[in-house]
Amino acid sequence: MHDSHAAHEHPHTHDHAHDHSHEHSHGGFDSVEQAVALLTYMLEHNRRHAEELHDACHKLEDMGKAEAAEKLGEALHGYSHACEHLAEALEVLKKEARASADG
Repeated sequence: MHDSHAAHEHPHTHDHAHDHSHEHSHGGFDSVEQAVALLTYMLEHNRRHAEELHDACHKLEDMGKAEAAEKLGEALHGYSHACEHLAEALEVLKKEARASADG
């Protein structure tokens, strides 16, 4: 069974409301600056969702739903990796934007 309590730290609180819509546009940028802004927003948005999934995993564990909690923990692990890749893409864009501005 996945022991999510031991596998990670808890740098965030476990009690926050989450109200927002999910309106998305595809390719909604025309410049590197706009791409950086969009990816920055998306990264923070996804990190908030990761926190919610993390909380849900703990709630399922507390409810005795170990198998569902384990599966959600596995999904959260993949989600976290996706956020890491998004952060890396953002850093590459920022680096390229700085190099273009300097060059």
